[in-house]
Amino acid sequence: MLKRSSLFLCFILMFCLAKAQQTEKLYLSGTGNDHTVNWEFFCTEGMNSGKWTTIPVPSNWELQGFGKYNYGFNKEENKGKEQGLYKYKFSVPATWKNKQINIVFEGSMTDTEVKINGQLAGEIHQGSFYVFKYDITKLLKSGSDNLLEVKVAKHSANESVNNAERKADFWIFGGIFRPVYLEALPESHINRVQINASASGIFEAIVNASGSYSRIETKLTDKNGKVFGFIPDLIVMPDDNKNHFISYTLPKPKLWSPEFPNLYKVTFTLYDDGKPVHVITKKIGFRTIEVRERDGVYINGAKIKFKGVNRHSFYPSSGRTTSKKISIADVQLMKDMNMNAVRMSHYPPDGHFLDVCDSLGLFVMDELAGWHGTYNTATGTKLFKEMMAADENHPSIVFWANGNEGGHNRELDRLFPENDLQKRPLIHPWEVFGGFETTHYREYNYGIGNYDHGHNILMPTEFLHGMWDGGHGAGIEDYWNAMWNNPLSAGGFLWDFADQAVVRTDKNGILDTDGNHGPDGIVGPYHEKEGSFYTIKEVWSPVFVEKREITAAFDGTFLLENRYAFTNLNQCSFEWKLKRLKADGSETDFKAGKANAPDIKPLKKGKLQINLPADWKNFDALYLTAKDVYGKELFTWSFPISLPKDDAAKLVVTTGSSKVDLKTSATAFEVLANGVQLTFDKTNGLLKKVENTKGIIPFNNGPVLQEGVNNFKNFTTRMDGQNLVITSTFDRKESYNTLEWTIYPSGWLKMQVKYFPAAYFTTFVGLNFSYPETEMKGVTYKGSGPYRVWKNRMKGTRLGVWKKDYNDSATGEPPWQYPEFKGYYANLYWCDFIGKAQNFRVVTDREDIFLRLFTPKKSKDTEYDNMSPTFPNGDISFMNGISAIGTKTQKPETTGPMGMKHVFYDFEKEPARALDMTLYFDFSTKN
Repeated sequence: MLKRSSLFLCFILMFCLAKAQQTEKLYLSGTGNDHTVNWEFFCTEGMNSGKWTTIPVPSNWELQGFGKYNYGFNKEENKGKEQGLYKYKFSVPATWKNKQINIVFEGSMTDTEVKINGQLAGEIHQGSFYVFKYDITKLLKSGSDNLLEVKVAKHSANESVNNAERKADFWIFGGIFRPVYLEALPESHINRVQINASASGIFEAIVNASGSYSRIETKLTDKNGKVFGFIPDLIVMPDDNKNHFISYTLPKPKLWSPEFPNLYKVTFTLYDDGKPVHVITKKIGFRTIEVRERDGVYINGAKIKFKGVNRHSFYPSSGRTTSKKISIADVQLMKDMNMNAVRMSHYPPDGHFLDVCDSLGLFVMDELAGWHGTYNTATGTKLFKEMMAADENHPSIVFWANGNEGGHNRELDRLFPENDLQKRPLIHPWEVFGGFETTHYREYNYGIGNYDHGHNILMPTEFLHGMWDGGHGAGIEDYWNAMWNNPLSAGGFLWDFADQAVVRTDKNGILDTDGNHGPDGIVGPYHEKEGSFYTIKEVWSPVFVEKREITAAFDGTFLLENRYAFTNLNQCSFEWKLKRLKADGSETDFKAGKANAPDIKPLKKGKLQINLPADWKNFDALYLTAKDVYGKELFTWSFPISLPKDDAAKLVVTTGSSKVDLKTSATAFEVLANGVQLTFDKTNGLLKKVENTKGIIPFNNGPVLQEGVNNFKNFTTRMDGQNLVITSTFDRKESYNTLEWTIYPSGWLKMQVKYFPAAYFTTFVGLNFSYPETEMKGVTYKGSGPYRVWKNRMKGTRLGVWKKDYNDSATGEPPWQYPEFKGYYANLYWCDFIGKAQNFRVVTDREDIFLRLFTPKKSKDTEYDNMSPTFPNGDISFMNGISAIGTKTQKPETTGPMGMKHVFYDFEKEPARALDMTLYFDFSTKN
């Protein structure tokens, strides 16, 4: 009987809700850059100005070929001050009679005057990034067309608006850039709902309503539509502002977090005389935010390390006009980097971006605009209320930010706790405020070392400022290790997500970053992944795999640390693969399997056991992949089984039927072996010329020591069996660096250099050769790849065989072609150099050798020249130590220990204690 009554109640409820009026929407514009509607348009200055034409709405008019482009730092007072005039005719459905009709603008840049049928809809709105609306019910004509006229000024008549958002370090655009629509409300309706759903199950709401009504009904349903909570008989008892307070405790709701973004739907129904008159729905998540002074930030009782990034609302071909599709892509990329947080920089985002953060799971810091400058109090108060009304119920938002880097109007601070039912913490980015130290871009020794002696919660809202290939991944391992182990650290937010490169319709469609102002992203303008993407993905993996060497004693055990906040690792999955790495890069020869996920609770350590086949030692590499509870790859780690010496033993051919012939002149040793002719300088021992039966291979002039002295002297020759040995003579004072060449009957050439760096501190150490860049077609190599590395960005690559075609790409510049070709590559085994005329192979039997391919273009740095991506001399190098790279705001050595120079002891110049570089060369025609 009870079941029948419950079913009957649900049926009646569904019937009543079906009769209740929902808020109706009629879009006058499109919904994003992938769906627009043409309006009439007139631009007052710049491109295509002075004439009526049409423009897609929503859009930024610069991207449609109107007005003037300007970056926020632009000093020309008369640039970018144009206005846009819009016209659009529309009709109102006949069914909207006797309803309140509002016109809603989700975002317009900047001062926006709205007229309906020639009459002002209300006061001019000032401020770009905020949802605003007018009640236009009395201005509308029924049964005929209505004329909407909008005048938009790119720069505001309110100087505080310009100071807060128009003079900032980002592109400044104009136009109606977010959707415009009409909303129709019944005469009695709900105006606003504020919700607080806590982890304890307490559900609180404040419902503000208008008109005549008798009660409000509240219902919660889960993702399957099952009723989770039902408050059917709330008698209306409003306060003076017609706010109705609801409080209800629900049993054990599924909590919201980035790891488990559980959402519920709450429906509010307004009744009058027993009849439903208006219904609205919201998606909510149950979660609790707690800031514990001098401790940290706790979400649902778990202490959180925020792995975050700053994100502009931006797309190259449409400026600040985006779409839900773009929001989904952005959030998925962030989560693919194992991020759990995003900061809105430096203004509130599109509503659909917050919807996606709610549904896919990202913590959000939402920000009232203010970049060094501030809104005045009256303007800021109005815009704050608009931001709060639009964004307040998103469970993803866990922080508010009042401006950025000095753009904090402190008179607005009190508004946040007074108006936020959830009482989320307020941040002043770049300041010590509210118990948080958020200072930007502190050097490692200050930002970490000094932090260790401080008392505030540490959470830089911007750190490791990316530019070109610097920052982001470069330095993050040092910073994160310190952050992870510091109990006062709450993590931080990288600057920033994507390169701000805009399509210049005034310059034949080029992508413009305004020099070095915009190329700050981890991904390119169209989401091209830079090397730092994968470094961050590994460093921020919530499954931490302790480093280990795979030796003959390996028993399949890995030590893991669970760096999740809410997930047990037994909810994840683990896969392994053994590969033989063939020269063509094929993966046909492998074995694979799965491992049982270990029971390791959050923040605990444990073991993962892999049951390897008996022949596992016959493979070259072991790969371990961790996947999250949804099957998404967290990261794949690679572990070498075979070492360079093993490959060298297989690849290098020392025997042959031909004889090694030596001719000595006054200046050179000329050697012929199996069709390969080699010429060495008799004085310094350098390789001067390589030739085979096909012709000259232009690889020569080496080895030249980098940050060492080429004091090879007194060369002698001898036969060691069938092998010719050309060797320098060691002298502790004058020729302590030594060079030895061995030429085999096969034509293979062995080079062994024992050397000492010239200084105690060195930027890099290694050996250089010359090879014309114009001759290079590409390489195939065995080592870590496919992305290049820096001394302070070693994570994110994988051991394999990589084929790379030559390109001249520079990070952060057109054509955004990744992976780049030029640069350093780690853990070299061998490399096939593919030339336009001939190929050749180089093999090493030493571990930890870096391959250097030419010198990347040095993009225009700031006046401080902080990145300093220094490279050795020559063209192709084989290095024992490589250089680091800095960030836009820091030199390499201030990003942590990995960014500092190498340190080598003098070794007292004893040959047995020198650095040892051994290479083998195959210049035969078979390559």
